[in-house]
Amino acid sequence: MRLRTICLHGPESTGKSTIAPRLARYLGAEVVDEYGRTWAEANGTDMTMADLVHIAQEHDAKAQAAVARSHGAPVILDTDPLMTAVWADMLFARRDPWFDRWQGTADLYLLFDIDLPWVEDGTRMFGRAEDRRRFFDRSRAELDRRGVRWAIVSGEGACRYRSALRAIRAAR
Repeated sequence: MRLRTICLHGPESTGKSTIAPRLARYLGAEVVDEYGRTWAEANGTDMTMADLVHIAQEHDAKAQAAVARSHGAPVILDTDPLMTAVWADMLFARRDPWFDRWQGTADLYLLFDIDLPWVEDGTRMFGRAEDRRRFFDRSRAELDRRGVRWAIVSGEGACRYRSALRAIRAAR
């Protein structure tokens, strides 16, 4: 299987945004940065469900545009609407029906483990161990519920990067 889209999925503070550009350089890929972070930095973290739908739709539009201009090269997605749906679950214990109607899933999801220390950066919300575990479990459950292809990424530093590369190689 040829991987056009590889989505980095999982709770906050797990290294997704750090590893995305490294993977992109190695694969000759473009990165679609996490739009939710951009939105939160501009507007704050007091989000509504409508904000989450907007964030997911905007991120999806950016991803589709990247795939269209990639000419067959892979695209690294630093999260996608499946992750935003999990955010809705975490923040509101429910989600807008738009999330379940969305069908643009990636070819491969890399689920980032919570084995790194949580780091406060002004936009993160779920730093307590039990919240991180719940966030991770919901992230994994969403991948299983959707029936997408996924692999876990774990380890610190270079080990985490190599874990991501092994998962990509195994999926090809």
